[in-house]
Amino acid sequence: MSEFKEKITIAITGASGSAYALRLIECLVAANVQIYVLCSSAARVVFDTEVDLKLPASPDAATQFLSEKFKAKASQITVFGKEQWFSPVASGSAAPKKMIVCPCSTGTLAAISQGMSDNLIERAADVVIKERGQLILVVRETPFSTIHLQNMLTLSQMGVTVMPAAPGFYHNPKSINDLIDFMVGRMLDHLNIDQSIMPRWGYQI
Repeated sequence: MSEFKEKITIAITGASGSAYALRLIECLVAANVQIYVLCSSAARVVFDTEVDLKLPASPDAATQFLSEKFKAKASQITVFGKEQWFSPVASGSAAPKKMIVCPCSTGTLAAISQGMSDNLIERAADVVIKERGQLILVVRETPFSTIHLQNMLTLSQMGVTVMPAAPGFYHNPKSINDLIDFMVGRMLDHLNIDQSIMPRWGYQI
């Protein structure tokens, strides 16, 4: 029996919002969830630009980097390269039933909506959809074009959860971290992971 609560795939694309992905990983590690991480080349550039984090290009080096950063257990975090087609996330018989793309670029949104599967992120999402699993897309763009909205509608009608990176303000945020936690708290709620980083509506703030 696995020592971890469950497995979840996290894909990180080149959209703005890399801090969301880091906080999500941190929370899932704390919740004893095993994580498969898929990271695009553009996402590494955004990490460097937005949060001054240089994620190694090598999957093994990136695995070690993130494991040390978040003090993860052995084998709790595994990073796969964009063409590691023999990784578990590429197969319906082995992929986790839950996947979140955070942040999700509109290019990745379009590719997933059309079943392109040209890289491991797109293939992993395609697998979750075909296996009737849970897929969450944290789309980050503004404004949305008609093309973006049509792609979201297509995926929503398939059961995909479209969760734009649009934090609320009713909890009286005092910092950027409070806004990040608002969104990550919502992500954890939808993944059915217990969280206390964001109070729910109607509770004492």
